[in-house]
Amino acid sequence: MKHLSNLLPYLPSAILLAGCGNHSKQAAPSSQLQKPNVIYLISDDLGIGDLSCYGATKVSTPNIDRLAGQGMQFTNAYATSSTSTPSRFGLLTGMYPWRQENTGIAPGNSELIIDTACVTMADMFKEEGYCTGAVGKWHLGLGPKGGTDFNHEIKPNTQDIGFDYEFIIPATVDRVPCVFVENAHVVGLDPKDPITVNYNHKVGDWPTGLENPESVKMKPSQGHNNTIINGIPRIGWMTGGKSALWVDEDIADIITGKAKDFIISHKNEPFFLYMGTQDVHVPRVPHPRFAGKSGLGPRGDVILQLDWTVGEIMRTLDSLNIADNTIFVFCSDNGPVIDDGYQDQALELLNGHTPMKHYRGGKYSSFDAGTRIPFIVRWPNGIKPGKQQALFSMIDVYASFAALLDHQLPTGVAPDSRDQLDSFLGTDTAGCNYIVQQNLNNTLSIIQHNWKYIEPSNKPALEYWTKIEMGNNPEPQLYNLSIDPSEKNNVAKDHPDKVKTLSALLEEVKSAKNQQYRQTQNF
Repeated sequence: MKHLSNLLPYLPSAILLAGCGNHSKQAAPSSQLQKPNVIYLISDDLGIGDLSCYGATKVSTPNIDRLAGQGMQFTNAYATSSTSTPSRFGLLTGMYPWRQENTGIAPGNSELIIDTACVTMADMFKEEGYCTGAVGKWHLGLGPKGGTDFNHEIKPNTQDIGFDYEFIIPATVDRVPCVFVENAHVVGLDPKDPITVNYNHKVGDWPTGLENPESVKMKPSQGHNNTIINGIPRIGWMTGGKSALWVDEDIADIITGKAKDFIISHKNEPFFLYMGTQDVHVPRVPHPRFAGKSGLGPRGDVILQLDWTVGEIMRTLDSLNIADNTIFVFCSDNGPVIDDGYQDQALELLNGHTPMKHYRGGKYSSFDAGTRIPFIVRWPNGIKPGKQQALFSMIDVYASFAALLDHQLPTGVAPDSRDQLDSFLGTDTAGCNYIVQQNLNNTLSIIQHNWKYIEPSNKPALEYWTKIEMGNNPEPQLYNLSIDPSEKNNVAKDHPDKVKTLSALLEEVKSAKNQQYRQTQNF
């Protein structure tokens, strides 16, 4: 196992670290050897087939391709869950989201879902002397139980779970409130025009997609017919805060600019930047620079916009001469979806483009297209470029970074995360022994040695709105991914012993005690 201390001969000379705030669940050391910066850029609803470095031919992503060419490109990586909130929860806590209640897709006024007592990945970096920032899509709730008050300082917030700085979208862009939050305050809010948000009934007299369809510039295909903001009907109702409302076309520029500002501000000290893009989630509203440029409609255009974002971050690192000692991780939160609520011609203009590639399902699903994701890690000082076929899950990012920093995780911290640093570095091509996945309905599946088992479920076979196959079946399902990557043939009846083995392993994972699991199980 290669830890940071073993890699120091390849790193720049030692420096003293500057401080970055006082908030920490454990005091940070005053000085230490230079450590790599870490940028974790998580895109939204991006498919493994959406990038030219993964084989896409109808759309070109030169910046992400360059990142992949200079780093380790994973071909067998998975998100923990097939939707946004639980996937991000698992990443930052190192705990499977299904172990905690209320970790499903969060409304825009949800309470902070991560317990402030939890030692998050951001906390871990702070304990190691890093400045930490969260920029872009958040979707893990803010504020106390009972709902978020957006008109005053929002407490608790991301600073209570390890981040020194935040500039975030509270939930998703298709959900109200359509405002940015910076360091616990809504940006640009006029206190004389307070914000009211409700997900149960209409508030105020602002037009809605249901009542005022003539007022929309992007029509809903299903759902998404509540309050209209910037000509786009959203999920949920809001009123007030007019001076704080975002303009969708500018979101990528604003988020990217804030991320660059954070990097520049902390160029002389180790930093951890967690960056979530809106792209390619709905509503897909590209900046005019990208509108109509892909030939695939708005969905293709925002893929180009996402690639631009990655390029801007890379160019910033290059201009500051810190790219070589910056770990840049790029991935998606879950698998792709084509029509997810708006009439943006995503399906009609595919033109042979295959976001899911040959994999079955999509976002929301237990099948592979629900959680199989692009995953790229670049670190010129520590990782030799190449392709990585190791089985890898996003749940293991936390423990892997801890291992790199020689940071001992206490019992109960990141209980489900396992050290897969050797997969990052390319010295292990086998990867973890198994991974567990979760679909929208909380149906679990497990993959081990190319065998995939999906537990029985009486939940719907199709997602209600998108009609994506969910992978729910009252009977156990077993697929041999080595010969059937599209999961066409359920061979559970042909391999009862394998079903028994994987079912037992999944039950063992489900029943394990969080505070002891990672330390006691040799999987």
